[in-house]
Amino acid sequence: MNTTQTAGWRSEIDSASQRLAERAGHFLRQTPLWKLPASAFGIDAPGAEIWLKLEHMQVSGSFKARGMMNRLLANEIPPGGVIVASGGNAGIATAAAARALGVPCQVFLPGVSPEAKRARLRALGAEVVVVGELYPDALAACLTRQKESGALLTHAYDQPEVVAGAGTLGREIEQQGGLPDAVLVSVGGGGLIGGLAGWFEKRSRVVALEPEKAPTLFRAREAGEPVDVEVGGIAADSLGARRIGAIAWEITQQQVQDALLLSDESIRAAQHWLWKELKLAVEPAAALPLAALQTGAYRPRAGEKVCLIVCGANVDPATVA
Repeated sequence: MNTTQTAGWRSEIDSASQRLAERAGHFLRQTPLWKLPASAFGIDAPGAEIWLKLEHMQVSGSFKARGMMNRLLANEIPPGGVIVASGGNAGIATAAAARALGVPCQVFLPGVSPEAKRARLRALGAEVVVVGELYPDALAACLTRQKESGALLTHAYDQPEVVAGAGTLGREIEQQGGLPDAVLVSVGGGGLIGGLAGWFEKRSRVVALEPEKAPTLFRAREAGEPVDVEVGGIAADSLGARRIGAIAWEITQQQVQDALLLSDESIRAAQHWLWKELKLAVEPAAALPLAALQTGAYRPRAGEKVCLIVCGANVDPATVA
């Protein structure tokens, strides 16, 4: 489909869901949707519910497995296998999908990627190449190598199959619990929010959350178009894209009203709370939705159903205690 076309994403997501069910049912998991009263989070909103979509329990430890497997299944894989640049999670998901399909995989990582993610990639049989410091450095090297090898390129967030695959997460939430009133989701390059907003459209309020030190969507909205931004901070390994993806930009312009920024301190506090109170060991990117609640950046109304996307768990557990 046209990557600038916002209509038709629900159909694309339905197709992705069917493809994944028929050809990768052994690979992907239906992750739990955990519903708790708002009072469990110290929130005074009578009758409100907080839903945690525990996608960190997905194969490969993040939502990325959906989009990466959909990309591989929707294309013929050449003898050179598949290639991807990633802060870690997209690479791990691509490597896991490639191993399941029995094809070679090469992953380009930036220096900011943690050793836990590199070790996971090697355990999955991927060839790991560390280049530069941030994701754009790894992407540039990956694109050069792809032209030489002819491998199938899997982009971390800016391909239609990847966005549609991520959107199956929204479809699954609706099947499990009905329509939430709001969906709070972290944004890096935008594959996840693109998929979720493409599925929910405006039937649910999709809220974009970014670290103050990696504000790709927020700055794009200020400028009126995608722009390069400096990125860093606690979640740079997962949310370190320097520019919002073209697909996510088009979808969010139509379907997402709110883009909020959160401090590294609030993200770290939420990450520790999730471990201390709920025993959920997740990476910083997965803690932004809770941080939005704890800081009051997002305030649930009485009776509101708010879904927090707990998006990934590729983290050293020792860092969350």
